[in-house]
Amino acid sequence: MAEIVLDVQDLGISFGGLKAVQHVNFQIEKNQIYGLVGPNGAGKTTIFNILTGVYKPTTGRFYLNGKELTGKSQQTICHKGIARTFQNIRLFNNMSVIHNVMVGLHDQPEFKCSLFASMLRLPVHFRKEKAMREKAKELLKIFDLYEERNNLSCNLPYGKQRKLEIARALATNPKLLLLDEPAAGMNPNETAELMETVRNIRDTFDITVLLIEHDMKFVSGLCDQITVLNFGTTLAQGTAEEVLNDPEVIKAYLGD
Repeated sequence: MAEIVLDVQDLGISFGGLKAVQHVNFQIEKNQIYGLVGPNGAGKTTIFNILTGVYKPTTGRFYLNGKELTGKSQQTICHKGIARTFQNIRLFNNMSVIHNVMVGLHDQPEFKCSLFASMLRLPVHFRKEKAMREKAKELLKIFDLYEERNNLSCNLPYGKQRKLEIARALATNPKLLLLDEPAAGMNPNETAELMETVRNIRDTFDITVLLIEHDMKFVSGLCDQITVLNFGTTLAQGTAEEVLNDPEVIKAYLGD
C-alpha cells in the first residue's frame, strides 16, 4: 500500500461571504510530483497558504504523514516538514547566494548553536557555521549555483533566482516541497532544465512535490497526478492525460 504524505480532507476557506475554496480533497503519495492547476482565481495559491499556515481553513483538515497540521503556525508547519517557494520570487536580495541558503539551514538541529556560544564567539559557534557553509555549498552544487555563491542574489539571472529559492526551501529539510508557479517567466530552455531539476530534487532528496503551474506542457511532462480547480472547487482529478483531455477542464480554460 502506498505511503500517503499529504492528505487533504474537505478543505475550505471563506473570506467574509466569499468562498475562496470549498470541499477540496486529494492525497499525495510519497515521491509523487503532484500538480494543482486551474484558471486564475481558482484557489490554488490559497490552498498553498492554508498548507503553510498563512491562512487557517474554515472547514476541513490536512495531514502530513498522518499527523494533523490544520491551523498550526507557519513555523510549526515548516519544522514538521512543509516548505514552499512563491509565485513572485522572494529572496534576500542584498545577501549573497550562499547566505540565502544558510538562512534556510539555520534552524536545522545539527547547525543550531546556543545564544551564549554565539555571543561569546566560542569555538563551537565557528564549527557550526563552517558545517552550515559546507552544507550550503553542497546544495548550490546540485543547482549549478556554486560558482555564483558569493554574488548578491539580486544579480543572478531570473532562472537562477528561481533555482536559488528552491535550494533555500530544500535547506529546511522538507518532506513535502510546494512550488508555486516555478516555471513562470522562464523561456523554453529554462523550463526544460527546470523539469529535470524537479525530477532530480525528488530523487536526490527523497521528497514529495506539489506544484502549481499554468504551463500545461510543463505539468503534463512532470506530474504523476493532477487536481484541477475552478472557482475554488475540484473540477477534475487524475493523470495528466485524463485531466487535460476532460471536456470540462478544456471549457474552464478556453470557454465554450
